[in-house]
Amino acid sequence: MLRLPRAVAQFATAVSAVSIAVTSATPALAETARIDAADTAWMITATALVLMMTIPGLALFYAGMVRKKNVLATMAQSLIAVALISILWVIYGYSLVFVGDGAWLGTLERFLLAGMTMDGVSSAAKTIPEALFVIYQMTFAVITVALVAGSVADRLRFSSYVLFCIGWFTVVYIPLAHWVWGGGFLAQAGVLDFAGGLVVHLSAGTAGLVAAVVMGRRRGYGTENLAPYDLSLAVIGTGLLWVGWFGFNGGSALQANSRAVMAILATHLAACAGALTWTAIEWLTRRKPSVLGMISGAVAGLGTITPASGFVEPWHGIVIGVVAGAVCFWACTSLKHRFNYDDTLDVFGIHGIGGLLGTLMTGVFATAAIGGSAGLIEGNPKLLLIQAYGVAAVFVWTGAMTFVLLKVVDMLAGLRVPHEHEVEGLDITQHGEALQ
Repeated sequence: MLRLPRAVAQFATAVSAVSIAVTSATPALAETARIDAADTAWMITATALVLMMTIPGLALFYAGMVRKKNVLATMAQSLIAVALISILWVIYGYSLVFVGDGAWLGTLERFLLAGMTMDGVSSAAKTIPEALFVIYQMTFAVITVALVAGSVADRLRFSSYVLFCIGWFTVVYIPLAHWVWGGGFLAQAGVLDFAGGLVVHLSAGTAGLVAAVVMGRRRGYGTENLAPYDLSLAVIGTGLLWVGWFGFNGGSALQANSRAVMAILATHLAACAGALTWTAIEWLTRRKPSVLGMISGAVAGLGTITPASGFVEPWHGIVIGVVAGAVCFWACTSLKHRFNYDDTLDVFGIHGIGGLLGTLMTGVFATAAIGGSAGLIEGNPKLLLIQAYGVAAVFVWTGAMTFVLLKVVDMLAGLRVPHEHEVEGLDITQHGEALQ
């Protein structure tokens, strides 16, 4: 029998041990290697784009459509939403939405992001760092809460708005986001919402409608000139929203891939079709195409394509944009006047109706080759029923919880500013500042 020298035998044993150690470490190395540089770079960009939608996008869009005496107060609502909701998201929002697979709510395992590592990934996005997924989803929570304020601009106390933000984020946004995106009962039922038709637009629009009805109309509504102070600000805000929406919808693919590009293309085409449709209707009925109508149609197209953007073909985006422009125009004119509610910046008419339409049309146009789910035109009518179920669940929960929350805030701090403050303007009475 051949015997190896003692030194050679020891060397062979050492090599074997190293080999075993390397093999054992492979899963951990693979865990780290799952982070993809291209996906990470794209999602960092998308995160910046979505944050831009609130500040400065929404801040300028809203501020340009109120009266001069309320411009700063309107901007302040967007600014405080960014600061406040970002902190709450890190403390408990992210964990309750995306950690755990409960039907109704997640867990507090990631309270204050406990246990999150630099190279760890989320189960919902396995090719980017979990920290990046956290902040990307944070920007969605921020803009959803900020959107609601547009319905009651010109008359809401700032202190009450802060309380409302905290409560609404906790009892409305967190449950909805978990139900749809965090593995909750709507996701389990097969409801599709690529980037927020239900979670963002329908919820914000429904809350805005309830708030407008509960708080009542502005002083002088129907008798005074409530025309916008500076529509040029709103146009700039629309441009920032439009570009930011590429991160909103394209980023929801969570990867730098073809689906993200298809979502961006459908998004842009829907915005164009919405703007053209609203403009055409105004031109025909009022003889003059307004700038306000153009930007309203564009935002209607953007909001309506949102839930469908990652499931449909580009030409579907054009169809969805045309429907959005026509139906949202009707909602912001005929429907609003028929029921005589004062939705100051048409949050329900554009975002609420748009989110509802887009969610239902996802059930019609969803294409299996793009998003893996077939809709009505591909022979699956069941998806349309599932989408309608999602709409009903979100509408009922949001409406009921918003109503209760508004009543609680009214008892604690009073929702509406005094009559004399409303006449003088919220800039000076709520913030001690005013435009010159």
